[in-house]
Amino acid sequence: MSSVAVLTQESFAEHRSGLVPQQIKVATLNSEEESDPPTYKDAFPPLPEKAACLESAQEPAGAWGNKIRPIKASVITQVFHVPLEERKYKDMNQFGEGEQAKICLEIMQRTGAHLELSLAKDQGLSIMVSGKLDAVMKARKDIVARLQTQASATVAIPKEHHRFVIGKNGEKLQDLELKTATKIQIPRPDDPSNQIKITGTKEGIEKARHEVLLISAEQDKRAVERLEVEKAFHPFIAGPYNRLVGEIMQETGTRINIPPPSVNRTEIVFTGEKEQLAQAVARIKKIYEEKKKKTTTIAVEVKKSQHKYVIGPKGNSLQEILERTGVSVEIPPSDSISETVILRGEPEKLGQALTEVYAKANSFTVSSVAAPSWLHRFIIGKKGQNLAKITQQMPKVHIEFTEGEDKITLEGPTEDVSVAQEHIEGMVKDLINRMDYVEINIDHKFHRHLIGKSGANINRIKDQYKVSVRIPPDSEKSNLIRIEGDPQGVQQAKRELLELASRMENERTKDLIIEQRFHRTIIGQKGERIREIRDKFPEVIINFPDPAQKSDIVQLRGPKNEVEKCTKYMQKMVADLVENSYSISVPIFKQFHKNIIGKGGANIKKIREESNTKIDLPAENSNSETIIITGKRANCEAARSRILSIQKDLANIAEVEVSIPAKLHNSLIGTKGRLIRSIMEECGGVHIHFPVEGSGSDTVVIRGPSSDVEKAKKQLLHLAEEKQTKSFTVDIRAKPEYHKFLIGKGGGKIRKVRDSTGARVIFPAAEDKDQDLITIIGKEDAVREAQKELEALIQNLDNVVEDSMLVDPKHHRHFVIRRGQVLREIAEEYGGVMVSFPRSGTQSDKVTLKGAKDCVEAAKKRIQEIIEDLEAQVTLECAIPQKFHRSVMGPKGSRIQQITRDFSVQIKFPDREENPVHSTEPVVQENGDEAGEGREAKDSDPGSPRRCDIIIISGRKEKCEAAKEALEALVPVTVEVEVPFDLHRYVIGQKGSGIRKMMDEFEVNIHVPAPELQSDIIAITGLAANLDRAKAGLLERVKELQAEQEDRALRSFKLSVTVDPKYHPKIIGRKGAVITQIRLEHDVNIQFPDKDDGNQPQDQITITGYEKNTEAARDAILRIVGELEQMVSEDVPLDHRVHARIIGARGKAIRKIMDEFKVDIRFPQSGAPDPNCVTVTGLPENVEEAIDHILNLEEEYLADVVDSEALQVYMKPPVHEEAKAPSRGFVVRDAPWAASSSEKAPDMSSSEEFPSFGAQVAPKTLPWGPKR
Repeated sequence: MSSVAVLTQESFAEHRSGLVPQQIKVATLNSEEESDPPTYKDAFPPLPEKAACLESAQEPAGAWGNKIRPIKASVITQVFHVPLEERKYKDMNQFGEGEQAKICLEIMQRTGAHLELSLAKDQGLSIMVSGKLDAVMKARKDIVARLQTQASATVAIPKEHHRFVIGKNGEKLQDLELKTATKIQIPRPDDPSNQIKITGTKEGIEKARHEVLLISAEQDKRAVERLEVEKAFHPFIAGPYNRLVGEIMQETGTRINIPPPSVNRTEIVFTGEKEQLAQAVARIKKIYEEKKKKTTTIAVEVKKSQHKYVIGPKGNSLQEILERTGVSVEIPPSDSISETVILRGEPEKLGQALTEVYAKANSFTVSSVAAPSWLHRFIIGKKGQNLAKITQQMPKVHIEFTEGEDKITLEGPTEDVSVAQEHIEGMVKDLINRMDYVEINIDHKFHRHLIGKSGANINRIKDQYKVSVRIPPDSEKSNLIRIEGDPQGVQQAKRELLELASRMENERTKDLIIEQRFHRTIIGQKGERIREIRDKFPEVIINFPDPAQKSDIVQLRGPKNEVEKCTKYMQKMVADLVENSYSISVPIFKQFHKNIIGKGGANIKKIREESNTKIDLPAENSNSETIIITGKRANCEAARSRILSIQKDLANIAEVEVSIPAKLHNSLIGTKGRLIRSIMEECGGVHIHFPVEGSGSDTVVIRGPSSDVEKAKKQLLHLAEEKQTKSFTVDIRAKPEYHKFLIGKGGGKIRKVRDSTGARVIFPAAEDKDQDLITIIGKEDAVREAQKELEALIQNLDNVVEDSMLVDPKHHRHFVIRRGQVLREIAEEYGGVMVSFPRSGTQSDKVTLKGAKDCVEAAKKRIQEIIEDLEAQVTLECAIPQKFHRSVMGPKGSRIQQITRDFSVQIKFPDREENPVHSTEPVVQENGDEAGEGREAKDSDPGSPRRCDIIIISGRKEKCEAAKEALEALVPVTVEVEVPFDLHRYVIGQKGSGIRKMMDEFEVNIHVPAPELQSDIIAITGLAANLDRAKAGLLERVKELQAEQEDRALRSFKLSVTVDPKYHPKIIGRKGAVITQIRLEHDVNIQFPDKDDGNQPQDQITITGYEKNTEAARDAILRIVGELEQMVSEDVPLDHRVHARIIGARGKAIRKIMDEFKVDIRFPQSGAPDPNCVTVTGLPENVEEAIDHILNLEEEYLADVVDSEALQVYMKPPVHEEAKAPSRGFVVRDAPWAASSSEKAPDMSSSEEFPSFGAQVAPKTLPWGPKR
């Protein structure tokens, strides 16, 4: 094992300090020392010899001395031997060795120690472990546990000794386990057993057992004893300052615990070894008995307020009396009202003790100094400076200031209190003479303006006049301001504050009405915009109302002119906001919203950007059709027109303008738009747009399918006519569940009322708050008649009756399936009538109906109709190839759901074919039911359609046939369009974007043939209604592409121009500026020859574009070449030392010269043959002027360079010159190798001259001393 000792800075310094002064030499560069180099022994002092160290320790042996402390190696090596009989792995086969090696590897990884295994002659296992001490100990424990067979033993020690084996936080136990390489198990505290189990090797168990018994034996010697001693005698046992008990503890080695005076316990606890403990108890008993006999008590009355002086700080006074007189003084507790103090001691000492008690009690006094409360803080001083001076001189004096009281209380030793009182009285007198205060009344609403932003105003006044200004907090609502300080400063501050207040009273406050919705915008994000306004008008205070108040009033306060300016500025800002917040609603049919949004929001984004408006569309799951546009009015109108044009292009939408007097518009719209909404809903959801209020326009626009538009126009004109003649309105109330019944199926009942009376009946919309309110509008007599009819119907509905009817049990399931959906629909339609079917399992056919009489009758009639439909139900088969089923269903089955609703039929799609040849369609469904439910299996017939193609329709015969036709109409049709093959990739577009756009727009599938087929035929598949539009759209796109192709051919005209390569950089320009300008101006592409291509002519520039544009670009290039040919180049000799000055920082100066004289200046590169040659290129006259200017600069800068170089000569130290001489290296005199030839050269074969490491050699005095 080897270890390396490293000298620290401290040990090196210590080592240096041991050298004699003559041996510490400093190398310098002077010539004297160079001529006289140090001797070999001076440079390399020999190490001390062993014999010398042993014989004379007081003298330094050799120049190194003997002061280097031995450094302990951090790495240790230990060898453990495992006998054959204790080895776990005795087999010598490969498996055993492998297992041992594996375990050793794990131990090395876990502990960081290095392990080496070897086998002894007796087949025992030797393990060498190297590493840090803790790593070696851990490794040893693991080796014993894993490579040595384990034995176990138990040792019994008293249960109370177990905790000493464990030690604090288990540290003792861990240390013991590590030291003995065993596992020690101690029973839990709740386990009555006293047996400790030790597991490990025999040797380890013996060691551990010995250690445990040793700990127990130590504890056996110790004992605990409790002694009852009256509380009154505890001070005598403890002695003054606990000295007596301390002495006993030290002498006997016993720990004695006396309870403190505050704890009401009498027992004293002794802990220690039995013999010594007995001595300590005997001594304390003796003291106790002695004091009990000799002492007596006297009781005296001392004022409660003086008790603390008798006790003293931390009870020091009591200890002092006990030390001087041997008398104990008992003070009643602080919470007791008793003033009796008991003195206990020997009779002859009590008198002295009593005198001392009274002296202590009267040694302190309480006094007060009259001082106005407003002066208190001046007496205290800044951060208590004034008071600190007194307390430092008289630390025992306590000074107390009470807020609101005109006095200061002093407490402490009588003499000190007198001095402090005199000092404070002097301070008070001085302050009263030179200080003044004044109180002024200023309305509290001005206080925060007086303080200013972050206290700016008030701090200025305080600093300027050296006064203190006390402004009450806002919560007090007090008008009183107090100024304190120098009399003159107080008066000046008072005058300024009153002036400020009077100016504020004369200021103007203006309320500005700004809609609350704009407040947040005016304030801006994190208050940025309002900060700008405040910076613009610093004298104006702007207060916005609390958002919770819902107020529109913004308050401005400040000088009249500034407030007016600020008002105008803010009004202009609000006007801009109002202009930009103009909002219009555009009703667009829901199915066209996706077209307006466009693919990935492209359309809507384009409209928003081009019109500079905000466009909000309703959520996809919302029933609203209204798109809201916000921005400037003109921009909103433009955006509206674009959105409407998209809708018009997509559908057969008619638009009609109707002229209705503007004064009737509000009455036609009705409360919250209820009247106009009822007309729009009645006429198939047309959109009716009224002009903006106040525009004066009479034009009302109706938009929608042409048939519905005509119907709405007719109703609107009729209503307007009624309104013009005479309009009358009546409101009646009915429960919301009756409304559907009153309206009737498809609005039949209410239409009947309107036709018979001529009045219009408006029911509440879903968003209306009052759902009971029904409004009747029209001529008075018509309204009265309609009211009478409706009230009669409502009255009948309020009469609840119960009735029953018979329904065959086989039909019951139809009514109750899907959680009673059919029954729910009947209840909704017929005024909430309750229909109860008998429970399943009972064979009853009686169905009970409960509700309004008319509703019950109507519900019975409806149930009867449903039964008739069920009995007349037929099943039709509709054969549609399975590959079209997904298309027929539509998105989320929407098309099928529509057909089932329109024709009151059930449609069931077949199961998907197990291994379909042509189709990969999803599992099909029947209106949400499980696929394939209730279908009878049919034998397959080669001639008949496949089972997976047959769709089953159930319902009335005529309705099934109509539904079948509707289904067949949904089967996609394919048409072929001829498109030249070379245009296919342009039709598809980048990443398929072009073809996707057309497929989304026309709702079809477009199939482009694979490129390898070279086919011109593109197939379009979709509904027949969409195919014509899709075909026309595709052909239109083909026309556009052909036009683009022709344009590309025209744009690809190429023209070559011959230009000398030396002019190319000038034509390109700085960072390509010149050539880019030509490209953009003439819309051409300009290609320069590749310098690396040897085959390409280097003087040819190629221009590509329209023929006319290429010619214009060529002329522009030739113009530049013409100008360049007129240019001349001249070389100017320019001293290289001034180049950097002329170029300037980052070439700024030279660029300025080039721009000024319109020339190009080139400086030589580093390593050029002539470093002074500078080339100037440009028009002859410009070149001459530029050269003159550069030469003038050279003359000017060169003078500076020469001066600078002259100065450098004097600043350069002479050492540098000498340093250039070749170095001699490190030289010593009298070296062994330079010895005279008479001396014998060292014998390399001699073991004495060159000893080998580890070999024993006879000691001989060598230059390095004997080997240790």
